Amino acid sequence: MAMEKSRVLVVGGTGFVGRRIVAASLAAGHPTYVLLRPEIGLDIDKLQMLLAFKARGARLLEASLDDHDGLVAAVRQADVVVSAMSGVHFRSHNLMLQLKLVEAIKDAGNVKRFLPSEFGMDPSRMGDALEPGRVSFDEKMVIRRAIEDANIPHTYVSANCFAAYFCPNLCQMKTLLPPKERVGVYGDGNVKVFFVDENDVGTYAIKSIDDPRTLNKTIYIRPQDNCLTQNELISKWETLTGKSLEKFHIPGDEFLASMKDLDFASQVGIGHYYHIFYEGCLANFEIGDNGAEATQLYPEVQYTRMDEYLKRYI
Repeated sequence: MAMEKSRVLVVGGTGFVGRRIVAASLAAGHPTYVLLRPEIGLDIDKLQMLLAFKARGARLLEASLDDHDGLVAAVRQADVVVSAMSGVHFRSHNLMLQLKLVEAIKDAGNVKRFLPSEFGMDPSRMGDALEPGRVSFDEKMVIRRAIEDANIPHTYVSANCFAAYFCPNLCQMKTLLPPKERVGVYGDGNVKVFFVDENDVGTYAIKSIDDPRTLNKTIYIRPQDNCLTQNELISKWETLTGKSLEKFHIPGDEFLASMKDLDFASQVGIGHYYHIFYEGCLANFEIGDNGAEATQLYPEVQYTRMDEYLKRYI
């Protein structure tokens, strides 16, 4: 007899990560609910995206994070809650609003798994992160403590570097497009980084929600074919385009000094890039017993290699 699919509620379903989680949930056959917040106001793009989800079979649940009883009622309709609320400062940053969601899950009492909004570096490993960028990790740890203090079953997802933000631009800041002539290389360019197709993040996250192996653990999405140095990524692009780029190397102290007089969001970005491309924070540790690696758990998933990802931009 086929096992009944968990009902999934996605909060933040119109965001960069959230829309992919909704799509993965629907593709996997889960009864899928997406929170429709009245605060959407006149954001026509978000509303049309929500209506597109509805046309594909998702159910829209109207509730505000500021209405506790309404939020509890929405949560009670799901078995699994996935939060994809934005945590990037250059767009919007509202991670701490998840404390209201944690309270609703606690009071609802029926949720068998909660995936909070993480999907990047593992905040538990970023205790020595630089200011001001450490605020993202500190806030995520506040959410984790609230989840664990409430004894809410959970899975944390560490997705490393979203390809769309790091791959086509060859890891350059302030652009999403490939460089045409010159490319900045961080240090010697030989630090290993994990790049992940954002659609694959949704797939792996949904795969984990009913898996006892991921209960109360962190899953790390570490596709080995996408464990690349910046030099290797640049080389792939040069091979695909048949054009060599001029490289200029940026020493670590010079890179950090560039933070001065920048706006807050840019300072956060500089700090995060430093940890990734100079310190190697994504690949310089073993996962251990409190975590699991997604591509090993789910070898049936044919994840996107960065060679294929880059071809979209030629």
